[in-house]
Amino acid sequence: MMIASSIAAIFMGFFVLFIRMKAQKKPVSGKKIILPPLFMSTGALMFIFPFFRVTLWEFLEALTVGMLFSILLIKTSKFELRNNDIYLKRSKAFAFILIGLLIIRIVAKSILSTTIDYGALSGMFWILAFGMIVPWRIAMYIQYRKLYQENRDLTTNSI
Repeated sequence: MMIASSIAAIFMGFFVLFIRMKAQKKPVSGKKIILPPLFMSTGALMFIFPFFRVTLWEFLEALTVGMLFSILLIKTSKFELRNNDIYLKRSKAFAFILIGLLIIRIVAKSILSTTIDYGALSGMFWILAFGMIVPWRIAMYIQYRKLYQENRDLTTNSI
């Protein structure tokens, strides 16, 4: 089961990388930044089932690690203004960071799977991912709104 979930994580990681590269070619909107965490939040429904429940300490550990990992993503996500539209800047470091985080996740999962049952471990890794994506997307949204407002002020003043 762990091998299958690791393979799924690898495919998801490359899917995210592909989506990110494709997204850099199109203007960004606030909606495109905020919606992914909202969609991901439906995964919290897994905790309805006792199999996936975690202890308070497991929750706090996963959340803390996720928030620490989000710092790397925040540092590599910058926007730029092109033709009065806001675009995500291309970052070579982003791909390496994403792959590095994926490797860390797989190694950690293989080590932790010997001491934590599979359901709780799945719950912890969902919490880690959610704890990573929410601060990252909030930071992106704040940066986007700042650039959006600056662009709006510039276009208003130039008329």
